[in-house]
Amino acid sequence: MKIALISEHASPLAVAGGVDSGGQNIYVANVARQLVEMGHQVDVFTRRDRALLPLSVAMDGARVIHVPAGPPRQLPKEQLLPFMDEFAAFLIDFFRREQQPYDVMHANFFMSGLAALKVKDALGVPLVTTFHALGRVRRIHQGADDGFPDDRFAIEDELVARSDVVVAECPQDEADLLEHYRADPARIEIVPCGFDADEFRPVDRASARDALGWRHDEFIVLQLGRLVQRKGIDNVVRGVGVLKQTYRAPARLYVVGGNSDAPNELATPEIARLRGIARECGVADETCFVGRRGRARLRDYYSAADVFVTTPWYEPFGITPVEAMACATPVIGADVGGIRYTVADGLTGFLVPPRDPHLLAARLQQLRRDPELAARMGEAGLERARALFTWRGVGASLAQLYARAARLVPAKPAVDAHADQPLRAAAGAAFR
Repeated sequence: MKIALISEHASPLAVAGGVDSGGQNIYVANVARQLVEMGHQVDVFTRRDRALLPLSVAMDGARVIHVPAGPPRQLPKEQLLPFMDEFAAFLIDFFRREQQPYDVMHANFFMSGLAALKVKDALGVPLVTTFHALGRVRRIHQGADDGFPDDRFAIEDELVARSDVVVAECPQDEADLLEHYRADPARIEIVPCGFDADEFRPVDRASARDALGWRHDEFIVLQLGRLVQRKGIDNVVRGVGVLKQTYRAPARLYVVGGNSDAPNELATPEIARLRGIARECGVADETCFVGRRGRARLRDYYSAADVFVTTPWYEPFGITPVEAMACATPVIGADVGGIRYTVADGLTGFLVPPRDPHLLAARLQQLRRDPELAARMGEAGLERARALFTWRGVGASLAQLYARAARLVPAKPAVDAHADQPLRAAAGAAFR
């Protein structure tokens, strides 16, 4: 097949960890790579956000097309909606000029979907949509802090109604589509995010700490990802504070992420807020901001930690818990969205309420006092990640959905025992 992946604000070439650079960037990059390895022709369309970017860049056998839409500079994604007509016009012209037509489009995020609907109307190309986050759900959790206009809701309604297939990333995502968007369940398929087994695998903890210059005698808590308020990093800081004050248990918290390689409060204002909270909680000296790190280094960070913690207010999927599990590190995650799907409570780690630092501290203390439990959870997480959440399986599932959307196959995806894909029935029953 010839496949167009559309990702208006999240380039697969971007370094993850910034305000608008995270899971979607990783998702699009890995899906493209897997599809190319399967023999498909893949073009990724993303907005040109720097003036000197070439129109087309090769990436592991795929083409990344930089779409001229709006000013050629980085803008918050909340400011990009007015440029989607320009984005769509470029797509239509580009598609028409291609000698071989596209079999299917896969839109990522609602603005990509808006542009893709215009292409569908003009050229009839089938459309698969992954929202990555739903506007109505975001508004419930962020309220007035949600920077997107109400127009988003009507756009998402139309996408849900008119996409040939809507991809939900976890059962909660599917439930939200049914409840808030009246989606047709027959056109929803659950396909999660994943990890690259070559990129993420266990490293001996002592070796990983040596590589990072971390002490061997400390209980280390890791938080890694985008530094934005909804990720609940303040809850992790407070949890480490409760661990120190209530349990008299020392711990070191490393926070990896941000808009620069060195921690910088001007580039990443959230760091300043979190440092203030750390001072209030009496753990300023124990809280270390690392800055942004390249993907090749993250394996060492996951492996060096005693526990990985992520407690966002809401999370459509959340790739970082899967990556931590793939490195055999136990995970304490918020009992929300995709984390509820990936982390098996009591087996691969613990699920906790998103804004309860006291329960988080109790779970941290449980793992600190019982290293053997932590090791068992890490091994169970590794097994679960390899069984259900590989990019290879994700790519295989998506390719089958594309073929169905493009009417190249008549039926729903068949069970493939060798694809490692997290099929609906298997995912529901696994590790209960």
